[in-house]
Amino acid sequence: MNDTPRRLPHHLAEMTTVEAAEAVRASPLVIIPAGAFEQHGPGMPLATDTIRAEHVADLVASRLAGRAVIGPSLGIGVSPHHLAFAGTVSLSTGTLAALVRDYVDSLHRHGWRNVLVITGHGGNNATLGTVAQDLLVTHPGLRFAWTPLTTLAPDAVAAMRPSEVHGHSGEAETAQMLHLAPELVHTDRLAPGSVTRDDLDPLSKVARRGGHPALTLPYDRLSPNGVLGDPRRATPEDGRAIVDAAVHRIVTFAKEWLDATD
Repeated sequence: MNDTPRRLPHHLAEMTTVEAAEAVRASPLVIIPAGAFEQHGPGMPLATDTIRAEHVADLVASRLAGRAVIGPSLGIGVSPHHLAFAGTVSLSTGTLAALVRDYVDSLHRHGWRNVLVITGHGGNNATLGTVAQDLLVTHPGLRFAWTPLTTLAPDAVAAMRPSEVHGHSGEAETAQMLHLAPELVHTDRLAPGSVTRDDLDPLSKVARRGGHPALTLPYDRLSPNGVLGDPRRATPEDGRAIVDAAVHRIVTFAKEWLDATD
């Protein structure tokens, strides 16, 4: 007879329904990775945002030592601003909101009361914020949180000394992929996009200015190759620093959250 305690996986997808029922009691937090299916310049894959979210979710769940499970990913996000580039697939905000609500409702039915969405795509943020407000009414016993990735590590990004204009497919995102999935980065194809304000046309300069009303433009208007910044300057070490900072902050939050709700 084997008396070794059985160790459950932390991915719901790898569990049987019997193990999932056990996980409801043992692992009160469900983490849902969310990303996008969109262009990331000439050097990175369309699933970049999902890949980063799934890796970070895995690291977070591992460090929560059995208190969290990883639910199904949301692999397509709100990406209409990237549709001028081949391969991009986008959901409407309403469709993403409906998917998140359906995921949450299913998990809630089985007994989970804590859900955290980790999104690698900033285009999902507004929808997740709206869903969070709606869930306060439709699921008052549920605690729903969501977080982006790169913005959790401002110090690590600043240490890279990124370009004056940087962001999508630029230094920080490329560095994370070089750390997490280097085999998917075509380093020979990495190319700078818009790197200074002088690279932007007048309307794009307005859209990128902080401290003013938001103006949404398609990415082909901001950068001909879909890149903001110079990804050639990224290193795996920079990526590790960003990921480590993001994981640390999410884990710290999750522990305090679960301790407060136990």
